[in-house]
Amino acid sequence: MGLFATSTPALAAEDDPYRISGNVQLDGEPLEGVVLTIDGPGGEQEVETDADGQWHVNVPERGETYVVTLDEDTLPEGIAVVDPEDDSPNVKEVEMGQGGRVSVNFFIGEGERNVTSFFDQLMQRIVQGVSFGLMLALAAIGLTLVYGTTGISNFAHGEMVTFGAIAAYFLVVPATLGLPWWIAYPAAVILSAGLGLVLDMILWRPLRRRRVGVVQLMIVSIGLSLALRYTYQLFIGGGTLQLPGSANAQIPLFGAVQMSLLDMISLGISIVVIVAFALWLTRSRIGKATRAISDNPSLAAASGIDVDAVVRVVWIVAGALAGLAGILYAYYRPGIKWDMGAQILLLMFAAVILGGLGTAYGALVGALIVGVLVEVSSLWIPADLKYASALFILIVILLFRPQGILGRRERIG
Repeated sequence: MGLFATSTPALAAEDDPYRISGNVQLDGEPLEGVVLTIDGPGGEQEVETDADGQWHVNVPERGETYVVTLDEDTLPEGIAVVDPEDDSPNVKEVEMGQGGRVSVNFFIGEGERNVTSFFDQLMQRIVQGVSFGLMLALAAIGLTLVYGTTGISNFAHGEMVTFGAIAAYFLVVPATLGLPWWIAYPAAVILSAGLGLVLDMILWRPLRRRRVGVVQLMIVSIGLSLALRYTYQLFIGGGTLQLPGSANAQIPLFGAVQMSLLDMISLGISIVVIVAFALWLTRSRIGKATRAISDNPSLAAASGIDVDAVVRVVWIVAGALAGLAGILYAYYRPGIKWDMGAQILLLMFAAVILGGLGTAYGALVGALIVGVLVEVSSLWIPADLKYASALFILIVILLFRPQGILGRRERIG
């Protein structure tokens, strides 16, 4: 049936050890000999339930999080911890509060254990990684376009991603404007494009005209990032906001691979937008001018290209792509937080550098590699470290190919 954790009202004396305890019962009857593992500060501990189904361990820290895992292999045959709303009902995180006592109780009923093979888990992670990578590519392409045309490493790009999600929230929720999603989300993308235009007009273009160096521009972007981030926190607080329809049932696709309808829509939108962007970049006059400026700004200006006008368009496109990525990421997480863009900023830079600085197609390739690596690596390493795996691969690639996968050597240095 399930599992729950509650803090007992008893308080620990100052010199008493902090304690996590609980019961394991099957239909109200205690289970003896069930093994539980408690992991957290102080290391991993293993304990068995006694004849009354009870167990306890002492832990060294208060105010810390501990993970309690019930070993289902030690349950009687045909018995499992079952919870339709939880993929891992035998695992529970608890926080040791000021009282110094926490109870974690497992109440078990008959059920079947769902065992997924490694291959099925790998395929599921790859599909999720491609979906995440395409969403990441939308943001990374805008980041690399800005770098290619202006030389700015925009550390505020994560906040442009957050802006798109927040704008969508205030446009769509009934408590504010309550617009239909098919109006609210395109409007949020337009507002994000407007943010890119405004930032260029009031900040970046004046700094470019004063020939401010790239290091100084990078520092300005870091300051802008902090200012925007804490402005968001001022308006939406430190909690998590949800866009409508965040909770969706999983739909079986093939084998053990499942995706929600929203995930499939997000995947489709990402593909359509990236294809449309590729056509714009290769077929339109502004797209060709953008590529020319990325290759050689001085030669492009000497050829009669209005560099300022093209850069202005690039900021608009980068803002729109970042805003769309923010909306999709709010469903992927799921939820909107004031620092959600900052959480994936390093992944965006990893995708850009991995693919090749200043190349839009390189950002797409790099984002797909990063997305798949991040998801697949969680099969072997803790989820908290999965983003580090992409950065590790980035370092390895750069040791052998410093210009990135699709970058050119003359762009480095």
